[in-house]
Amino acid sequence: MEFRDLKKQYQELKNNINKAVLRVMDNSNYIMGAEVLELESKLAEYVGREYCITCANGTDALSLSMMALNITSGDAVFVPDFTFFSTAEIVSYAGATPIMVDVDKNTFNISVSDLEDKIKMVYEEKKYTPKAIIPVDLFGLPADYQKIISIAEKYDLMVIEDGAQGFGGELYGKKACSFGVISTTSFFPAKPLGCYGDGGAIFTDDSKLAELLRSYRIHGKGREKYDNIRIGVNSRLDTIQAAILIEKLHAFINYELDNINAIAKKYSNELANVVDIPVVPKGYKSSWAQYTICLKDRETRDCLKMYLKDNEIPSMIYYPRGMHQQTAFNNYDLNDETYPNTTKLCGTVLSLPIHPYMTENEVVTVCNTIKEFMYKHDKEGKN
Repeated sequence: MEFRDLKKQYQELKNNINKAVLRVMDNSNYIMGAEVLELESKLAEYVGREYCITCANGTDALSLSMMALNITSGDAVFVPDFTFFSTAEIVSYAGATPIMVDVDKNTFNISVSDLEDKIKMVYEEKKYTPKAIIPVDLFGLPADYQKIISIAEKYDLMVIEDGAQGFGGELYGKKACSFGVISTTSFFPAKPLGCYGDGGAIFTDDSKLAELLRSYRIHGKGREKYDNIRIGVNSRLDTIQAAILIEKLHAFINYELDNINAIAKKYSNELANVVDIPVVPKGYKSSWAQYTICLKDRETRDCLKMYLKDNEIPSMIYYPRGMHQQTAFNNYDLNDETYPNTTKLCGTVLSLPIHPYMTENEVVTVCNTIKEFMYKHDKEGKN
């Protein structure tokens, strides 16, 4: 059993993907070929944004956003404490200061109550200038943008959606990657929509920001190749990856998203009274980058993970530590008491295998193995 079965997906899409790659090889236009522009158009249409600017990876998508929005030294950017490292990393890389915010214990996304508390704290301390919020659509579930945007407007902050895991998710019918002044996503192979290497994209409705982003991603390019009007970076999505993504986007829209939601529903029905299952609030739709359960404590989680491994079932811990626990941020002098939900989740979460090509028998096998473990574990606890 595979955690995210990219081999099975490739076999399903092999003919179309191979033809698409060979077309690029025949044309030999490997950098910024026609497929890149076609993909950007299709992505923008799907998400519901005016502009899509592809780039080399999801981390670059966030870094380019920092550049376009002129976020720099002295600025404070509010990020969830329970997420992948890059969300806070790119803030520091830009010279600004990431302010970690605890998360909601049910959705795993940024806590709107703690967010406002942290904003007030920064304003009172007067050490940094609050500039932006970067909510993350963790595990495929969009953050609570209605409340987040309301808070942002109240304090005159920009919202940058980190939709690296959220592509395909929805909030009241509005697609993930359509929130905030800028939104970003990642095409890392294991993401809901992934390529066969690294890739990323930025979305916006602002024409001036789109123009800036296109310039920054190619060495600060002006109207001509050797007209460099600002300092930029080299962050282009190559044409082969764009061709692959065009083919995979068709499958994603036509059936993969429905398939993975059906699998998640099967998991939830089977495990509802066994472990704490993921929460998808009313009006939300997840793209299920991960299906993450919670156990009662670290010991139970770690024992279940080992039991699954012994039964040849892969599982992963996303994430074993929060941003405030990362060595790179030791100088911020943060503590677990300030982030109770993150600290609890790091010791209890476990992500199970899930992908659009997973069979019902595989889901049943995973669920039965978990039930078997929990029965034995609970029985031993009573003795």
